[in-house]
Amino acid sequence: MVENETGHTGDVAHDDSRRLGVLISGRGSNLQAMINAVAAGSLDAEIAVVISNKQGAGGLDRARAAGIETVVLEHTSYVSREAYDGALVAELRRREVSLVCLAGFMRLLSANFVRAFPHRILNIHPSLLPSFPGLRGQDQAWRHGVKVAGATVHIVTPELDAGPIVAQATVAVEQTDTPDSLAAKILVLEHRIYPEAIGVVLDGSWRIEGRRFLSD
Repeated sequence: MVENETGHTGDVAHDDSRRLGVLISGRGSNLQAMINAVAAGSLDAEIAVVISNKQGAGGLDRARAAGIETVVLEHTSYVSREAYDGALVAELRRREVSLVCLAGFMRLLSANFVRAFPHRILNIHPSLLPSFPGLRGQDQAWRHGVKVAGATVHIVTPELDAGPIVAQATVAVEQTDTPDSLAAKILVLEHRIYPEAIGVVLDGSWRIEGRRFLSD
């Protein structure tokens, strides 16, 4: 099932090369950080559409409150991952999105999706990659007993949490921390570095050498 809602983001014109498509599955706190950064003028971009694979995702309300178009594209309505990803690509291309941002999108993307936006898909992960990929990176780090944890923004590749690293930030893990308190500290980092990393990628003065993301 596809549900569309169209909003208005104001009279400011944006170049199509700075149009974002944000994919969510849940509450959308990183989406809100992007919305706030755009509104504050610290991120020169337009969020063209927010797409969720779940009807009740809280991030949809955040987008609607900001006047951003929303689409609900439920993955259970498609016979395969490839079919679903093809529908996602079509929705994003219809809106001339140039950069796709994953913000708590709880689905693995197929190689076909990644090829549709080469080096133009970003993800935020709550650990210092390549350590602790996958689900609940914060909890993995806490259980491992690390003294420093953090967040990573990386370019998405077909391999899980394995693409070139755009930005990272760190926080000390205190002896009094719990998995939940550490996750809360890391979330603060995520909200800061994700909009910053999006701006770096949109500005275009970067290149990839091997696995290394190098910004001019």
